[in-house]
Amino acid sequence: MPGFQCLLRNMPDPITARESIWLPFMESELHCDKQTIIIGHSSGAAAAMRYSETHQVYAIILVSAYTSDLGDNNERASGYFNRPWQWEKIKSNCRRIVQFGSTDDPFLPWSEQQEVADGLAAELHKYTDRGHFQNTQFQELVSVVKGILDGSA
Repeated sequence: MPGFQCLLRNMPDPITARESIWLPFMESELHCDKQTIIIGHSSGAAAAMRYSETHQVYAIILVSAYTSDLGDNNERASGYFNRPWQWEKIKSNCRRIVQFGSTDDPFLPWSEQQEVADGLAAELHKYTDRGHFQNTQFQELVSVVKGILDGSA
């Protein structure tokens, strides 16, 4: 679609996905601002939510989002889960919040995904057969992005 730019960059610190590294990268390298649609998967969803606590963005699209470190040392080290989520700040900083989740995700219990949906009053797209959304095609996501861009959804 004309009139927009799509950035797909490898994030620094891909194993631990530290908040202290990812959020500054999102601001200084990706230039996320109030015209940006952030699409975050798994740790990227946590980053999108934390970023949106303190920055205005146009929309966040969360795929396989969760709320706790799940008892995992690496997740704990990321820094995203050491304080309560500021749901109201996220909602006030985003014009649109869309979430994709699947009840058969092998890594994330549905209760965590539902907690995100409830906290953000997200437009939830709930599936029973998509796992952790690690497939290469995701037409539903493309449709949501196109709808946001053309103002129809």
